Amino acid sequence: MSGPQAEAIIDLDAYRRNIEALSACAPTSALMAVVKANGYGHGTLPIALAAREAGADWVGVATVDEALALRRGGDTGPLLCWLAAPDEDVAAAVAADVEMTASSVDQLDQIVASAPRPRAQLKVDTGLARNGALGDDWSRLVEAAAAHHVAGRVDITGVWSHFACADEPAHPANDDQQRVFDAAVAEMEAAGLAPGLRHIANSAATLTRPSSHLDLVRVGIASYGINPAPGLVHEVALTPVMTLRARLAAIKRVPAGSGVSYGHTFTTDRETTLGLLPLGYGEGIPVTGSNHLLAGWRGESIAQVGRVCMDQIVVDLGDREAARGDVITLFGPGSDGEPTAEDWAVAAGTIAYEIVTRVGGRVVRTYRGQR
Repeated sequence: MSGPQAEAIIDLDAYRRNIEALSACAPTSALMAVVKANGYGHGTLPIALAAREAGADWVGVATVDEALALRRGGDTGPLLCWLAAPDEDVAAAVAADVEMTASSVDQLDQIVASAPRPRAQLKVDTGLARNGALGDDWSRLVEAAAAHHVAGRVDITGVWSHFACADEPAHPANDDQQRVFDAAVAEMEAAGLAPGLRHIANSAATLTRPSSHLDLVRVGIASYGINPAPGLVHEVALTPVMTLRARLAAIKRVPAGSGVSYGHTFTTDRETTLGLLPLGYGEGIPVTGSNHLLAGWRGESIAQVGRVCMDQIVVDLGDREAARGDVITLFGPGSDGEPTAEDWAVAAGTIAYEIVTRVGGRVVRTYRGQR
């Protein structure tokens, strides 16, 4: 194989199929594809384009910089942004036809001051205790939004919130949050303010909680082919979009009793062949996975051994005949014996969101299925 030493292959066809399958879960709702954090590590612009091609009605990002990068990259469809600091250039986002989210009266005033009659959505905190207005603050936000709307200073186009426990479908917080959300919408209507698009469903709720689908569902991790939580039961076939692989930079035969990597946290129990891969925690390989991660090679499973270094990891090839340049698959869809990102998350004591989102450094992204 010629090409990058370390490569993340992004299967855009798989991503499109995931979007279509998730949309079918909520056939009467619009769908927002969430592409924040560099498209969960998959690449913001190619993922957003593929989402639009697959029929996503909206794209969602966290920050103003992410929104503006999409616009500079040619994205022109409905776009929602929800995490702006007090000194963010909201005016630039509004001018680029980005819908901003207001979680407080101050944020709403900032949006209103940014341009004549901008479009904005309101966020209510229904129990996650992150962004969004809570209790009396929500009432004040609704009052201010109604006043601005009547005066023609803003168009309120939606209201939304976020589940805390949707990946546990039986958790009582889910019903509680939906009740709070319904009451928040009713408060808007009582103030003479049409709620516009109502949305609260994330990936897990899209898959398991039809009552929450409302006018729009927001799909993030599931669109990348990853189950929102280990063991979450649903009937949707999702295909992992990212395959991380690297070429062997070196191989060596070592005797039994050889210590491997820093601290000699692994010692060979037999004569074996070790392979060196040119990526490490600088590329997002979790140090907590040291001595627990698996990889795939020619349809077989092989172990990562020793401590994960900044730009190198070691795999135990046993008595297999390998050569420099051979491709090792660290994780992928699991169709050829390799582990998945979800397997890596379990091995590293984290969540699959983190495994794919942190892939970076010197890893080259290669896109397949571009149109």
